[in-house]
Amino acid sequence: MQETTWIAVDNYFCERLIPADPVLTATLQNSDAGDLPQHNVAPNQGKFLHLLASLQGAKTVLEFGTLGGYSTIWLARALPEGGRVVSLEFNPHNAAIAQKNIDRAGLSHMVDIRVGKALDTLPQLQAESIHPFDLIFIDADKPNNPHYLEWSLKLSRPGTLIIGDNVVRNGAVVDPASTDANVQGVRSFMDLMANNPRLSATALQTVGSKGYDGFSMALVIA
Repeated sequence: MQETTWIAVDNYFCERLIPADPVLTATLQNSDAGDLPQHNVAPNQGKFLHLLASLQGAKTVLEFGTLGGYSTIWLARALPEGGRVVSLEFNPHNAAIAQKNIDRAGLSHMVDIRVGKALDTLPQLQAESIHPFDLIFIDADKPNNPHYLEWSLKLSRPGTLIIGDNVVRNGAVVDPASTDANVQGVRSFMDLMANNPRLSATALQTVGSKGYDGFSMALVIA
């Protein structure tokens, strides 16, 4: 009953505040048709990312985890002409579907999908002149979140905003004895944020169509 209410409220917010968008609808449909896992952010969460990027005045965005390109499109649409999203995706099948979705959205000139293990592609990215990034969205395999945060700091500047998704793990994040590698990855991620003097961070719990979850937000201050 409780989750039914969460979903109903999400639907209400989306109906009132987020106009129907054929491109985003097709993106989700194409992802489902390609048998991608249904791990996309919810529409109101996508709009939230869009607003954060707009408020940040972001021109460059780094995304860990492209999946079908749904959140990528939300982020890219917030950027000015000449802006760029670099999105890192391990799975070539996911990346191929995402590329088609991004092409259909008319954003291929703004989005650069790098295929392969992020920890392999990041050193090459560091050698390029794209960074520092204005906003970084971490939404990939949670066991590597600590490594992704370390790389995010290498590719950031004072003022960069780093957002981490799926950090509540349905409440399991509070269990230090958890044997779930995803939980332990998030816990280590939290510890790194807490102990790094370059970061001012917080985290929020959320409920909605994606269940019980939450996100972290860290501002690079030095």
